[in-house]
Amino acid sequence: MKKYVTLGEICKLNMGQSPDSSTYNDNGFGIPFYQGNADFGDIHPVTAHWCTSPTKIAEDGDILISVRAPIGALNIATERCCIGRGLAAITVDSKIASKDYIWHMLKSRVTMLQAMGTGSTFKAINKNVLNDMRFLLPTLEEQGEIALNLSKMDEIIRICTNLMNRLDLLVKSRFVEMFGNIYTNKHNFPIQHLSDYIDFLTSGSRGWAKYCVDDGSEWFITIKNVKDCRISTDNIQPVNAPDNMEAKRTKVEEGDLLISITADLGRTGVVTREIAEHGAYINQHLTCIRLDKTKLIPLYVAYFMESESGTPQFEAKNQTGVKAGLNFDSIKSLKLLVPPLALQEQFAAFVEQTDKSKFIAINIKKIIRRVRLNDQF
Repeated sequence: MKKYVTLGEICKLNMGQSPDSSTYNDNGFGIPFYQGNADFGDIHPVTAHWCTSPTKIAEDGDILISVRAPIGALNIATERCCIGRGLAAITVDSKIASKDYIWHMLKSRVTMLQAMGTGSTFKAINKNVLNDMRFLLPTLEEQGEIALNLSKMDEIIRICTNLMNRLDLLVKSRFVEMFGNIYTNKHNFPIQHLSDYIDFLTSGSRGWAKYCVDDGSEWFITIKNVKDCRISTDNIQPVNAPDNMEAKRTKVEEGDLLISITADLGRTGVVTREIAEHGAYINQHLTCIRLDKTKLIPLYVAYFMESESGTPQFEAKNQTGVKAGLNFDSIKSLKLLVPPLALQEQFAAFVEQTDKSKFIAINIKKIIRRVRLNDQF
């Protein structure tokens, strides 16, 4: 028979409380002091402060959970430590429950805990929210098996993430190897203005909130979707675009180069066939550039603009210094190295090959996360 319990029935909860500021230091006196999830490493906390007169203490092996800003970050104490008001320490009764099982249960409830947060300045949860959390508690043996399987899934996700990061670094290294930078120009490539190769240039639409609907047949690309020379369709806004000249002007085509022109300047992405065939439009924070592809490969330009050759140019051309922004003249005057087209194509082919490996890793992560969503605690 399935047994349901609350966290408070099988664990001791200790809500953090920050000590007087005069009692903590950065010189190693006292015991480690963790204020919130900002002190968390990948698995264990990273000691940045110490406290000589702790108010609330967590013991070695306690699960630490962030109870505010943001809620739900998890870690494990590796020694006796002081915890601030942003954290709670959970001591698991090892005779009743597996600590690893409780860890994974809490991990599965992060979204729920965040939804239960209250507060006007920032969201937080109190001790009652944690105490009253109800979940399935199988036998200790079953808990161990479940936790072991979930830990294996987490390790696969970690490996996939690490692979993707390494592939990104590999592509950036390959770019530098093939093209260098605009300042030393060790290959003596021609240096030209971007305007010399632009066939079409426009910015996106304003005031399209009324066209954004959950069941929209096309996509509305915003700055959050454009980064690292890619356009992500995850969490992209569906839209039913109007039948007018503005929509025709801002509808993207395959191979278009998108660059962010406000806020975080210089984020780039290239429109894929999938995006173009689905139908997509850009908002006012992006510019769409249609290049002469007989001379410039858009993907090469994207990587150039996000490299050490392009980023300083965006910083120098910031129009306001307070609220970042670029106009068309600034975009047109961007300088770039123009290698032979064959060399650009070679680089694009290399990116395509690494993307295939990344695609496999991304799909593995998606499958595992989908399985985890079905976890029954």
